[in-house]
Amino acid sequence: MKAISIQAFGDADGMQVIDLAEPAVRAGQVLIRTEAVGVGGVDAVIRRGTLNSYGFESGFIPGSEVAGVVTQVGVGVEESWIGRRVWAFTGTGGGYVEQALVQVENVVALPGGLSSVDAVTLGSAAPVAHFALEQARFAAGESVLVRGAAGSIGIAAVELASRKGSVTVTTSSSTRGERLRDLGATHVLDRGGNGDGPEAFDVIIDIVAGDALPMFIERLAPNGRLVLVGIVGGPPPQDFGTTLMTSFQRSLSVGTFSLDTVPIVVRDSVRAEYFDAAARGELHAVVDDVLPLERAAEAHQRMDDGQVFGRIVLTP
Repeated sequence: MKAISIQAFGDADGMQVIDLAEPAVRAGQVLIRTEAVGVGGVDAVIRRGTLNSYGFESGFIPGSEVAGVVTQVGVGVEESWIGRRVWAFTGTGGGYVEQALVQVENVVALPGGLSSVDAVTLGSAAPVAHFALEQARFAAGESVLVRGAAGSIGIAAVELASRKGSVTVTTSSSTRGERLRDLGATHVLDRGGNGDGPEAFDVIIDIVAGDALPMFIERLAPNGRLVLVGIVGGPPPQDFGTTLMTSFQRSLSVGTFSLDTVPIVVRDSVRAEYFDAAARGELHAVVDDVLPLERAAEAHQRMDDGQVFGRIVLTP
């Protein structure tokens, strides 16, 4: 079967198409004929080599979520899964493949009205946005800034937060800003935090991090909370905590959030809820483009160039 592996960390052209043997299904696993693969920010961060201290090596296959049809099941898995359309979490990697092996506890059945492409656009993004807002204790009437709102997590955060309060976004162009307004944003700032919007926020959901993080910590209102859910702009400066200490009397909080800290049953329940909402048209899966699996490097290059609004999806 075809797969995409990272042969050299750094630029997108370090990714190559390779051939792998058909996977052998083990106990507790299902084999999925992949119909759609989500291209996530974490895939790009890994490919750039930002996280190589975590043990990523040449030959790594990126991709954390796929959708498709279950074709085989391992020992201990109910055969009723065979033939069902599902979304699945493949782990930190392993998703850029024609056939994906997944532990059955990481599989969620899809409603009839939701495509596989839409499923991998929302499957990780919507739960991350949901629980990040929950961790930030975001309450009705509060203001929230979504930093890096043009990606799938940011868009989901905008839609969910707009149900409770005013939402400001950072983005790279007026065109994207207007699209985000259509999804619920009330104010638009540029990537540097300038533009039409409040000076301070009760909550900031940050997908970017990077060198500018301290500047955004300073935009928190008294008792404000910033939650980091990604580092697509690179790690923050090592001394970013100094900003917190110099603002000590304002009682600011900065934390991180990963879905790994949410019990599987809980996060899959929320995920299924948002899949149903999307099938009813109550939540939007914003797809930037659908490309063949072989063009994964192109998808990553477009992410590096800041050209993506929503999510690029690969199809084997």
